[in-house]
Amino acid sequence: MQYSIEINRNLEIFDIDKVAKQASGAVLMKQGKSVVLATVAREEKQVEEDFLPLTVQYIEKTYAAGKIPGGYVKRETKPSEMETLTARIIDRSLRPLFPKGYAYPTQIVVLILSADPKVDLQVMSLNAASIALYLSDILIKAPVCAVRIGKIDGNLILNPNNEEFKKSTLDLYVAGIKDELLMIEMRSLPDQKKDNLTIQNPYENQINLQNMNELDEEEILQALNLAQKAILNGSNIYEKTFKDHRKNSQIELKNEEEYPEILAFIQNNFHKQIKNAINQMAKSERASELNKIAKDILKLEIAKEWNEENVLNILNKIKRNIIRAQILNEQKRADGRSLNQVRPISIETNILPNAHGSCLFTRGQTQALVVATLGTDNDAQMIDLLTEKNPISERFMVNYNFPSFSVGEASPIKAPGRRELGHGNLAKRALYPSIDENCPYVIRLVSEILESNGSSSMATVCGGSLALRAAGITSLKLIAGVAMGLVFEDDKHAILTDIIGLEDHDGDMDFKVAGSKDGVTALQMDIKLGGIDQETLKQALYQAKEARIHILNIMEKAAQEIIVNKEILPKLELFNVDPSKIVDIIGQAGKTIKEIIEKFGVCIDLDREKGEVKITSNETEQIKAAKNYILSITNSYKNNKKNSKEKDLSDFELGQEYEGAIKKITSFGSFVELKNGIDGLLHHSKTKNLNLNENQILKVKISEIKNGKISVDLCE
Repeated sequence: MQYSIEINRNLEIFDIDKVAKQASGAVLMKQGKSVVLATVAREEKQVEEDFLPLTVQYIEKTYAAGKIPGGYVKRETKPSEMETLTARIIDRSLRPLFPKGYAYPTQIVVLILSADPKVDLQVMSLNAASIALYLSDILIKAPVCAVRIGKIDGNLILNPNNEEFKKSTLDLYVAGIKDELLMIEMRSLPDQKKDNLTIQNPYENQINLQNMNELDEEEILQALNLAQKAILNGSNIYEKTFKDHRKNSQIELKNEEEYPEILAFIQNNFHKQIKNAINQMAKSERASELNKIAKDILKLEIAKEWNEENVLNILNKIKRNIIRAQILNEQKRADGRSLNQVRPISIETNILPNAHGSCLFTRGQTQALVVATLGTDNDAQMIDLLTEKNPISERFMVNYNFPSFSVGEASPIKAPGRRELGHGNLAKRALYPSIDENCPYVIRLVSEILESNGSSSMATVCGGSLALRAAGITSLKLIAGVAMGLVFEDDKHAILTDIIGLEDHDGDMDFKVAGSKDGVTALQMDIKLGGIDQETLKQALYQAKEARIHILNIMEKAAQEIIVNKEILPKLELFNVDPSKIVDIIGQAGKTIKEIIEKFGVCIDLDREKGEVKITSNETEQIKAAKNYILSITNSYKNNKKNSKEKDLSDFELGQEYEGAIKKITSFGSFVELKNGIDGLLHHSKTKNLNLNENQILKVKISEIKNGKISVDLCE
């Protein structure tokens, strides 16, 4: 059965009961030339543990865009970073819908079968997954709807296509159900890139400040209001269209076992000890004290027949109730702070002598060591996107690592998982607008979380912003981030600033906000209780702004004390030549540019279209020498004289013999001085396995004069 729906500027076509009929729920969705298959499957047996065993996978098939996978193995293998991040978005949006007590292992799979370059696959995929879940035998109250809001020429646009989105200065992705918002991802985007400037010394020249396109709190609320109306419209239309096609549910939900006698005993006899343990300042002390209480209870005569797991579950339930009641009724938090108070902050910069830039950012018991490394265009990360014809060159990277010792555990350190990729991506989105578009370097930030008790991703943002400054990068503005929490009971609610792990675990919202003093560059929100109203969201945004400015004031003082380690930073010069001369710099099969790189010990990046030449090295003199050599090749001296080497070469003829010293030895040969400062290349294949050294005298003869260069052979 097929349904065509006009919804939120899109025409969506759904086929149900057509494919994947053995799945619990399945839908084939078409939009433009994109086709997505979303399926939901579950096991028949519940897990014994008390958690939701949900797995979400988003898989892009390369045939969807008429491509064959690159690399040695010509098939799809492990998920790309984009696939992982999209799977996380779907998971975070759908997880709150599952009813309490649901414990069946469940898998949601989204397959991209055909990809239209104009269609937003993230929005489409979440909507398809939502319909598949709604059609299944898993009872959810209504379908989720996802939308993206852009801002083009100052106007908010609902669900811009990919072509329109390239002009947007806002990326706001929102998912919700009816009038409740469940998940928010937002970032500001710079204006379309301008031509690069010629930069002689990026460490000392003032870079022109530009608009970072941050959004203030009222602009965010305006955009969220537009999203909320569209979500309400979409959720209602989906429900009306598909409600008669839902499968009958025979699912049994776990009933929470109360064990009133255990609850009453612990409540009456250990309530004070549990409250004291909660209010221990140190995370490790708190955990140890709660474990000690559990052991003391299990040693008692009355507890001989009690199950240890039941005792721990009830102990945690009482702990949760105490934390929430203390916040709502006493306005008091576990570590003694007021609701809007930020933990103490300390900052040290450039503590790693041989790293380009580093910052140790500590906030309470959360600590991030963020390290900046500057590279050349060759260091950029190449990314294949399904909807793009050519790979994209990623010039700014943020890698987030969360070793087990950061939370006092002794588990193996593995490859980064979904959480690490998600936190790194959030920090990257927050910091990217602060980097000048004319920055000539490829930048990699690595955040090593050394200690964690809440908000390590926001510590990464703060430390990353200062690590950029410590590496000599003049970021447009400093960026700080803070994690907000929410506790909601009946008609009471409390918003918490800079939440710790305990408040994240037992709270109802995780709301991360990052930006400058002038506005927000990125935010991320996940709701655990099923939705949030606009007024509460507004209060959280303004409370986050207050905290952000407090943190930025501390960061600005630290930034003023940074001592940039210029000696180890790569030196760079950027200049332009006639684009038609780039081919002369490269030479036949790259021979000329390889010789320049070897001879002067530099890195060279060329832009064929702009005629741009970028030279980097650890030594300024090497850069100057390489630049002069390149200019001599391209006839680009300011006085427009002919290449001096070309004039000198007129004195050389084939077969002439010279006796000269070896000036430089490279991987492909040795440069032998002939006369008038002109060298000849003696290729390593012609040295007869001789052990040559610099300054060694050789007798050679000219074997080739071509493209302003001389090749020589050893004389017999």
